[in-house]
Amino acid sequence: MGTLSDTATGHAAAPALDRADFDFLIVGAGISGIGAACNLRQRFPEATFAILDAMAGFGGTWWTHRYPGARSDSDLYTYGYSFKPWRGRSIATADEIRAYLGEVIAENDLAPHIRYRHKLTAADWSSQHQRWTLTVVRTDTDETLTVTARFLWMCAGYYDHGKGYTPQWRGMADFQGRVVHPQHWPEDLDCTGRRVVVIGSGATAATLIPALADKAGHITMLQRSPTFFSADPRTHPLEEPLRALNLPDDWMHEIMRRAHIARGAEIIRMSFEQPDDLRALFIEQAGARLPEGFDIDRHFNPAYRPWQQRIAITPDGDLYAAIRSGKASVVTDTIERFDATGIQLGGGAHLDADIIVTATGFTMQLFGGVPFSVDGTAVDFTRRVTWRGVMIEGVPNMAYVMGYFRSSWTLRADLISDLMCRVIDHMRREGRAVVEPRLTAADAGMPRLPWMDPDNFNAGYVMRAQDRLFRQGDRAPWKHLLEYAEEAATLPAVRPDEAALTYR
Repeated sequence: MGTLSDTATGHAAAPALDRADFDFLIVGAGISGIGAACNLRQRFPEATFAILDAMAGFGGTWWTHRYPGARSDSDLYTYGYSFKPWRGRSIATADEIRAYLGEVIAENDLAPHIRYRHKLTAADWSSQHQRWTLTVVRTDTDETLTVTARFLWMCAGYYDHGKGYTPQWRGMADFQGRVVHPQHWPEDLDCTGRRVVVIGSGATAATLIPALADKAGHITMLQRSPTFFSADPRTHPLEEPLRALNLPDDWMHEIMRRAHIARGAEIIRMSFEQPDDLRALFIEQAGARLPEGFDIDRHFNPAYRPWQQRIAITPDGDLYAAIRSGKASVVTDTIERFDATGIQLGGGAHLDADIIVTATGFTMQLFGGVPFSVDGTAVDFTRRVTWRGVMIEGVPNMAYVMGYFRSSWTLRADLISDLMCRVIDHMRREGRAVVEPRLTAADAGMPRLPWMDPDNFNAGYVMRAQDRLFRQGDRAPWKHLLEYAEEAATLPAVRPDEAALTYR
């Protein structure tokens, strides 16, 4: 068997995927997959690779989410790549983010390597051939293809792009208006003058409601329980003074990136060490922007600790402004049932509606829902632990990208790309073809803990998926879901020859 360095040279477009063999196969043409491809091209320019994506275009989340006002809930100086300066506003629209990713694809000549409408449906590792055999379905033709790869990089994110999460309430079929999930926003949906009820109060609701408030007849945010909202300015206080200095783009990007990282780290620190002070800060922001006498404690004071679930961003307090104007309102109650004209609430009131938007979250999906096997035996990920949140115990030559909950996803994607490129470089220099995380004798008896500790983070979409996700240990390197402030130091310091990684 050859090593990972045995490959044809050049940068020609990837061949057709039927009966093709690659050094690297990347699954997902979103922020993670594009970043991984850029790093591979820079570090291993002679390697052959392809990027597969089931959707019709690049962007991942930003291809899927087309609802009104769709935007980032992280600043783009940290959500953007470390190697590609961001030149726009800190909080960006979905269209602006797709344009940025399009520039990255063009500047790195990735387009010839991307295959859209190619859905990975099975992955089998052969120890004999030291390769993955991948079954791929072309969703535009229903053709089934087979492709082999020496290394598989899963960059499909952590939710099901094809199916958002919608609870089944009594009487849904009785409602005579339209029910839509933001993940599948209809192009023909016109909310002008309509009574709109948005069920949910997370990041999507915080985006949709200000975007629709001026157009809808009235829009109501219906929540079962409150969410924390941050009403910070749309731009960092340093941004405009620095722009006035006409700094080079890479200087501006690096300074603002560090500034946002520092501010984010302080909020995360407070969420653990001073949660009451942070709660008071968010309640004070709400009180300064909502009408006098508004019941903030009922509608904007959650029972959980700040950052135990996501903190939704409402730039410049635009959600509060919509409520203050009277164009939007918030109701905190349970749903008894749907009926022909709207929603009957548990507290006895009725919400009249023409359109109901179920902004109730997404369905977590592990590795794009792809079934994996090693030498013909199915991999039960619920019985495996993660190696540093990057690879899986006992699964050879496969890396995955899972970002942060409390910091920008891309901060971790960048760290993972660097780590895996160092591991791959080690393989090449040592003449090895396979890398696989394995428990050492000292770690073999450690407890296998749930993917997520609810005391750390307990958002509904995470808790619903616990029984389908891999596990973690109680010590390094088998723990994951750490914070950027820690991993920014620990991941770059990982030695590729550490005892938990075996090579052959």
